[in-house]
Amino acid sequence: MDESYPDGKILETPNLKEFTSTDLKTATKNFKSDFVLGEGGFGKVFRGWVDEKTLAPSKAVNFLGRLSHPNLVRLLGYCWEDKQLLLVYEFMSKGSLENHLFRRNPNIELLSWDIRLKILIGAARGLAFLHTSEKKVIYKDFKALNILLDGNYKAKISDFGLAKLGPSGGDSHVTAKVMGTYGYAAPEYIATGDLYVKSDVYGFGVVLLEMLTGLLALDTKRPSGQQNLVEWLKPSLSSKRKLKSIMDIRMEGQYSTKATLQAGQLTLKCLESDPKSRPAMKEVVEELEGLEAMKEKPKDCKTKCTHSTPHHHSQHPIHHRFSFFNFIVTSSSKITQFPRTRSSNCRSQFSVGASKIRMDDSYPDGKILEALNLKGFSFTDLKTATKNFKPDSVLGEGGFGKVFKGWVDEKTLAPSNSCTGMAVAIKKWNPESMQGFQEWKSEVYFLGRLSHPNLIRLLGYCQEDKELLLVYEFMSKGSLDNHLFRTTKIKTEGVFLVEQGTLTMNCFLGT
Repeated sequence: MDESYPDGKILETPNLKEFTSTDLKTATKNFKSDFVLGEGGFGKVFRGWVDEKTLAPSKAVNFLGRLSHPNLVRLLGYCWEDKQLLLVYEFMSKGSLENHLFRRNPNIELLSWDIRLKILIGAARGLAFLHTSEKKVIYKDFKALNILLDGNYKAKISDFGLAKLGPSGGDSHVTAKVMGTYGYAAPEYIATGDLYVKSDVYGFGVVLLEMLTGLLALDTKRPSGQQNLVEWLKPSLSSKRKLKSIMDIRMEGQYSTKATLQAGQLTLKCLESDPKSRPAMKEVVEELEGLEAMKEKPKDCKTKCTHSTPHHHSQHPIHHRFSFFNFIVTSSSKITQFPRTRSSNCRSQFSVGASKIRMDDSYPDGKILEALNLKGFSFTDLKTATKNFKPDSVLGEGGFGKVFKGWVDEKTLAPSNSCTGMAVAIKKWNPESMQGFQEWKSEVYFLGRLSHPNLIRLLGYCQEDKELLLVYEFMSKGSLDNHLFRTTKIKTEGVFLVEQGTLTMNCFLGT
């Protein structure tokens, strides 16, 4: 059971235990439903228990049963009995990289820049071992779902059902039936069925791009032209400015500009159309290890991050044109403005590691903060704060969705269901609206870093499953539109103060 071959080895014969169907029924309590860990192309995966010491098979058994490497998941045994085909693997406590990167479970910890690098290096070492072994194994289906993580975020490649022995006798490639996952598969393989060792390098490049941006390789919910991540964002990798704009904002402040540029260049090389132009996985490992060795952090980094992971910066500038519908009037006749964002229905898993929330106007002349100053709310928190989004708590409705009045603790921002504490305005996304993830993301990125007495304060956000919400300070007198055009009976007052506030805000934003 110990890792006897730290550099990897192909064993002469499979080192596996043959289980009976009864053994595995016992280990899983008759394949009890609450033992299910997940489901893939082969079938469901169950958690089971065996004694630690006493622990003509399928293709995956032949491959994985003979492979021993620290970054390949260990196949412990198999069962082939009547119509039952089962495989027994070591248990990877943190599940798949896909679960972490795209927050399939909201309770999963976020992945930081350092942790992402660690995972990428581990997975790259696993692929490099396969490619440089005497058999030159082509993995064929490299994707985030097939990278499993142990308790220390050590990455191991799993699921060798599509693996194939590489070319031999001087051949450059093998021909295979096109199978795999669209969005990750190399273009030459999709077009011709020709499979090169470096076809895996392309798949690695796709995962690397997912890690940098926090976005899925293929997402049909994104607008046309953005559904295939490589086609959409590959052109941005060669530009310093564009690269910064697509980086997952949840890693903000955790890496240097130099590191991102190198990571972008490496991604580009892996995604080359011609397989001969792609680097070998051994070179990829060396480049990633070089990135890991860069301990330099950006000078403006003032936040510590836990294991963080889904989203990228907006590509839209801060300079906005104002309309009456963007203004809100406070009880003291200050005016505040929502930055406009452009329309897109892009959806992705997204969450931000927040620093301590500043509730006071610390910067009377305005300041663009170095890091986001937001609280991450759970959907349950906001249901509590609004009494399950009760209809009589609706303040209004806009292009994004309805705005609800809610209540939170003034100091901790913990939800309150008793209408006590501090009132907040909670904007809840309507899936049928013309706006979506892009607008939500831009609001978080821009407003989460802007501090000025005449800009609305964004206190926090929630992104959970299909829910997108934003939590703002509550503005008791509503919008300027209501006051100016008398949609309700409102006393006319403070025109000069509103104009003065507009000038102050324009000076801060540079308009």
